[in-house]
Amino acid sequence: MREIVLDTETTGFDPESGDRIVEIGAVELMNHMATGETYHQYINPERSMPEEAFQVHGLGDDFLRDKPKFAQIGRQFLDFIGTSKLIIHNAAFDIKFLNAELRWMGLPQIPWEQALDTLEIARKRFPGSPASLDALCRRFGIDNTSRTLHGALLDSEILAEVYLELIGGRQPDFALSSAPERKSGEPDTRWTPKPRPNPLPSRLTEAEAAAHAEFIGKLGDDALWKQLG
Repeated sequence: MREIVLDTETTGFDPESGDRIVEIGAVELMNHMATGETYHQYINPERSMPEEAFQVHGLGDDFLRDKPKFAQIGRQFLDFIGTSKLIIHNAAFDIKFLNAELRWMGLPQIPWEQALDTLEIARKRFPGSPASLDALCRRFGIDNTSRTLHGALLDSEILAEVYLELIGGRQPDFALSSAPERKSGEPDTRWTPKPRPNPLPSRLTEAEAAAHAEFIGKLGDDALWKQLG
């Protein structure tokens, strides 16, 4: 099951009034685990940055001037998300902006049902409690000290951790859910963790290893440790 945790930064609150997207960040999850694949793009909004928005994300006119316009990256973005479920905090805001940009390009709109709103989930789980991303980080003990300004990719990475806690923990089904059966000759497209290129070094000190060996030596020839060795 592929999911995309997504966030955007904008020049304001309303695309129909001229506001535009200036940053998109997204993190890929497979079976509720981060794969390491991300999408990140700064975007030239083709307008000046209001001071109020600059104070939120710190993306100014000089920085964004040489970045691609949305029309140059829209198709690439759609290809990345595909039909995967989109995990978004306050999904109505981001989908509204993304669909406005896509509509102006003549590209397909993102269906509303493709998005899963973590803000709505949090409000249902913790009624009456603050449900901002920072508040949820405090609730779940997630380190967000690097979040001095809003940033789409950083916020997506943090939201991925929050989302997994909201649905029941970082491995909600402990990989026990049944996998779909493959037909004969059909390639296996399931994501699996890649093998570590270099084995991790032992964390035992020489003194600890020697003490362990001495202890095992006192257990006798029938000791299970010796059979495993």
